[in-house]
Amino acid sequence: MKIQNARLRWNEFMSDSVNRNKISKYSHKAKSWLLTIFKMLILIGISFIILGPIINMISESFFSPADAYNPSVFLFPYEPTVSNYSLAAARLNYWKTLGSTGIYIVTLSIIQILITAMAGYGFARFDFPFKKLLFACVIITIVLPTHTIMLPLYQSFRNFDVFGLIKLFTGEHANLLQTTTPVYILTMFGTGLRSGLYIYIFRQFFRGLPKEIEEAAFIDGASTWYTFSRIMLVNAMPSVLTVFVFSMVWQYNDMFYVRLFSIPSSQNMSLSLQSLPANVQFLDQIRDPIIAQIYTYAGVILTIVPILLFYLIVQRYFMESLERSGIVG
Repeated sequence: MKIQNARLRWNEFMSDSVNRNKISKYSHKAKSWLLTIFKMLILIGISFIILGPIINMISESFFSPADAYNPSVFLFPYEPTVSNYSLAAARLNYWKTLGSTGIYIVTLSIIQILITAMAGYGFARFDFPFKKLLFACVIITIVLPTHTIMLPLYQSFRNFDVFGLIKLFTGEHANLLQTTTPVYILTMFGTGLRSGLYIYIFRQFFRGLPKEIEEAAFIDGASTWYTFSRIMLVNAMPSVLTVFVFSMVWQYNDMFYVRLFSIPSSQNMSLSLQSLPANVQFLDQIRDPIIAQIYTYAGVILTIVPILLFYLIVQRYFMESLERSGIVG
């Protein structure tokens, strides 16, 4: 009897439209809250996977030898020290290496912007024989793994010659390995690191600009070069900034060309970092791998900081330029 009365009361309650609306509203809120909590858990998990190793690395870079062997120490050292950074900076020859690396990547980035912008402008605005075939080759350079051309690149710059002229005048081929010259040559000819992607970005952006701008310039007597350099390139500043940031970051982290051409570690921060554990063990006689790892962590943080600061400075402009560039076209 009680069960029947309860069912009757429930049916009467549900028959009221106001009550049904309240239940529907509360049910919608509950689903919304559950979905929000689920999203937060997913984001927290992904953030932990990505940031967990970095947080652990930053924490351990301040460990003293006593903290390294103390099982109760987790994240927060009992005896924090900055001497790890001092030794890592000394073995990296930090400021000199950072300066030479900065000059190297900034120069390459500027060259890449000029060359890839001209190539992208040519593909976007001019008609010439084999245009589609050549642009297909540009796309291939984006998707083709660079390791497939390691041997030809190595052999070309190990025995470098221009139409046999170098051997004709000197008697032997030029060996350009152990220098940055091969990277500069590749960049100047539009085949440097990620140059195919940059050409694609500029092409897409220039295609989106109205042709009336160029037509007005030509009517005023402007040459093609003047129109490109003083009008079109200025309007392409969003793409220029996008390419500049990408180029700086990728050149800074590049290890493929650095190893392939045996570029000295004094001119590349990433390569210098790789030799840090060996330098610490050899020069400072630190044979304990755990202690040597702490110094390596400090060197990693010192290597990350410059490019992180660079990104934080240009972040706002970079995000604005990314939205307006041809990378989404």
